[in-house]
Amino acid sequence: MDKEKILIVDDDENIAELISLYLNKECYETQIATDGASALEAFVEFMPNLILLDVMLPGMDGYQVCTEIRKQSNVPIIMLSAKGEVFDKVLGLKIGADDYIVKPFDSNELVARVGALLRRCNSRTDNSQNYNPTNADHIGTYVEYDNLVVNISNYTVTLEGKNLEMPPKELELLYFLASRPNQVFTREQLLDKLWGYEYVGDTRTVDVHIKRLREKLTDKYNWSIFTVWGIGYKFEVK
Repeated sequence: MDKEKILIVDDDENIAELISLYLNKECYETQIATDGASALEAFVEFMPNLILLDVMLPGMDGYQVCTEIRKQSNVPIIMLSAKGEVFDKVLGLKIGADDYIVKPFDSNELVARVGALLRRCNSRTDNSQNYNPTNADHIGTYVEYDNLVVNISNYTVTLEGKNLEMPPKELELLYFLASRPNQVFTREQLLDKLWGYEYVGDTRTVDVHIKRLREKLTDKYNWSIFTVWGIGYKFEVK
């Protein structure tokens, strides 16, 4: 079985080597890039299964690198940064990152997040490569509405019989709301259920993901993601 490959992008070679050591011990294959330009080259040549991307890079910063990669790939991206401000986290998530870890971080947490994100994405990919709308989206745990099937078991979303590409956290948010139709959740409740304690207070994270979901879905059906002003969101079924 081939090792999963992780591209580490950090201009601090000591930190990059340390991260590489942690991941090698968990049987991942790693490659290091120390600036944005070489990161984009390595992405094409190395074809990683996941990217650990530092925000502060010489020349092209991590946000620019993430934006460029998202133009051609949905490869999982975890951004690393010494900046812990809400704005920085939201910006990273808004341009397509799947997760955001603030430095300094615990090595065990980093490895755990890498593994969890890879498992979710691999599950989604394995089941979507041989996708058959007659059965693949109806295996396991799913919710179904007018022209929409959200399957949390194999991480697939289909709209009008077509498979939608969707990062894990967006899919989890959609499933959480859709599996509880017409129930209103505050931003704080959604943060606690889907992101955990470390994001508490960072309510704009929810708004960013809701916005990205709405861009992929349409409002022509008998369901929609509805904003309850002053409170939060619900999956409204008419």
